[in-house]
Amino acid sequence: MRVVLGFLSGVVGMLAGWFGLAFLVIAMAGPDRDGGVAMGAFFNIGPVGALIGFGIGVWLFVKFGLVARAAAPAPTRISRPFAAVVLTIVAGLAWWAWYELIRSPYLTHGDMTLTLQFRLPAGMAVPAEARDVQIVLDEGGRYWPASLNEQGWRGHQGNRAVILATVSMMYKSSRRVVTLSMSGAPAQSWTLDLARDPDPTADYTAWRPSVDAPDAIELNYRLTADR
Repeated sequence: MRVVLGFLSGVVGMLAGWFGLAFLVIAMAGPDRDGGVAMGAFFNIGPVGALIGFGIGVWLFVKFGLVARAAAPAPTRISRPFAAVVLTIVAGLAWWAWYELIRSPYLTHGDMTLTLQFRLPAGMAVPAEARDVQIVLDEGGRYWPASLNEQGWRGHQGNRAVILATVSMMYKSSRRVVTLSMSGAPAQSWTLDLARDPDPTADYTAWRPSVDAPDAIELNYRLTADR
């Protein structure tokens, strides 16, 4: 048990030394536009901090994790408070690693692009400028504004106008809602039929009308992976 606890204490010190020294170098270096300093600090300087931290962690275990016995064959025993602190930190790190690597909130395919097409009812005019159109994706309580191409955000299908937009998806979520607000029409929304961790779609979905207004705008979409 002493060897295990001493090793865990060293591992905690190693992680603290690695990240601590790397972050210190990054903070002292100042702004880093291309990320070169951060990469060098983490992969080149961080391991030095890890070695120092491991040694300090083991030293702390020997210094504070072992206490003298009053009268017993073994001269020392493990300090329960020290053991509790180390085990709590290790459990927290293990939970964080499990959450990030196994139950990660991020999409398996990385950031994904949701391409949206809004088909307006016949006779409904498209706003003259892109700033008069607001499209927002609600991804499990996280809100992302969609982008409209200033040169090509308006299209047509027969006698019906179409608004074109894209928005990024980043997180796993059991519910995603797209809301369209524009001048001359009430705000309308659609709940997307996507899995919590969706795969890219081969093509656009069928057109789906909004249920928020009698003169409903229709939406279809396609999902592509960025990697």
